[in-house]
Amino acid sequence: MTRPSRAAPDSALKDLPRVSTGSDGLDDILGGGFDANRMYLYEGRPGTGKTTIALQFLLSGVRDGERVLYISLSETKQELTVVAQRHGWSLQGVDIFELVPPETTLDPERELTVFHPAEMELSETTGLIFKEVERINPTRVVLDSLSELRLLAQNPLRYRRQVLALKHFFTNRNCTVVLLDDLSSSQDDLQLHSIAHGVVMLEQLAIDYGAERRRIRVIKMRGIRFRGGFHDFTIAKGGLRIFPRLVAAEHHKSFPGEFTPSGNPELDQLLGGGLERGTNALFIGAAGVGKSSLALTYAIAAAERGEHAAFFAFDEGRGTVEARARTLGLPLEKHVESGLIRFQQIDPAELSPGEFAATLRRSAEIDNARVVIIDSLNGYLNAMPDERFLILQMHELLTYLAQQGVLTILILAQHGLVGPMDTPLDISYLSDAVLMLRYFESGGSVRRALSVVKKRSGNHEHTIREFRLGSTGVKLGPPLTNFMGIFSGNPRYTGTDIPEGSA
Repeated sequence: MTRPSRAAPDSALKDLPRVSTGSDGLDDILGGGFDANRMYLYEGRPGTGKTTIALQFLLSGVRDGERVLYISLSETKQELTVVAQRHGWSLQGVDIFELVPPETTLDPERELTVFHPAEMELSETTGLIFKEVERINPTRVVLDSLSELRLLAQNPLRYRRQVLALKHFFTNRNCTVVLLDDLSSSQDDLQLHSIAHGVVMLEQLAIDYGAERRRIRVIKMRGIRFRGGFHDFTIAKGGLRIFPRLVAAEHHKSFPGEFTPSGNPELDQLLGGGLERGTNALFIGAAGVGKSSLALTYAIAAAERGEHAAFFAFDEGRGTVEARARTLGLPLEKHVESGLIRFQQIDPAELSPGEFAATLRRSAEIDNARVVIIDSLNGYLNAMPDERFLILQMHELLTYLAQQGVLTILILAQHGLVGPMDTPLDISYLSDAVLMLRYFESGGSVRRALSVVKKRSGNHEHTIREFRLGSTGVKLGPPLTNFMGIFSGNPRYTGTDIPEGSA
């Protein structure tokens, strides 16, 4: 007599068939989708997108030639059809079984083909569901929603027994089932979690200003390794767009370790040869001191080499940036029109951090951008609910971009113009290089100073140089050897000659 095996071997687990959830993002989070012939639970408050993602699940089956069934205890077929039309979908191929009567069925003379759950016992309702499933014999089923069954059950024990009956009924039917629950119960329904093979929670959060934020989290998934934590998503035409949380360790790419020229020999010399691919640099200084203009030179130089660059503007519009580029003699418009430079204006009140991370990924992987500029971190900070989360996500973003061989330039505006400066966010420890830009006054004129205060990947000049913005771009002058206190905002001239540019 042989003893039964305690656990299936790894090879058998790998061979279990997967079915798509209908969402590329959720499939990514789950590493390929659901295990077939299991029961899953989508839970969330009304308005979180449960019906939409459930329809995506069924329509994915229709595209694969499967028979699918939507069992509705809360919405009519007409309501579901409107939802589908708004997303540009057709429900042809989706069998819909209503347990809610349309208004026309209130006519007593009409033959009733639908039933109202409030008019029958719980066992009768589940019996009708079983008969319809046996008649259709689908491979995918959505049951919307469990709140109606909970009301009919009237007590937790009876409700649990009916859910178990549903599970046992579907066990041998080669059918993947998704249950929807609108969390109408005053308490977390943990007993339902224990019955379901997997649980996915959808949330909608109201923030103090701007559009609502939506996020999804896989709470449980038996036998499936999934990416934990919260993942942002939006509801747009075509369904839920889920943005899996970026994990930098999952993305590696080989690239040559070489300098990325700025197009300005003096600036490259100040940086000890330039900024390397796969690193990031922080440009920090007061508003208007020239941080964005300096970053633009890297994007233009990349385009001149035939490489792609991406410029994400949180604070300025495209027209403003192009106007500045024209005054500096930089051919930004030409390269934007050719597609070598992608300019995207970001509204931090509308864009979630997860969606921004997905946009960066597309730039690096699909557009093959070699230079990415984020202007500025101040605007990006406004998109985050908490500064701690900004630091954590920036760490993942910068690590990911570094592993893709991208030079990332971050711009951070300090509070104030002259004198002591206040930095709203200290991200310098994440940066491979830090360039400090400051105003200083000499001889009755406002001048600009630039210095490299940090560079991890090699040597650099330790001097402070004056730089000027003109019609021919950025020009760097010799080291300011006769000044002290420039970065403190209180420069003192220590030389004997009249300072250059003061006359």
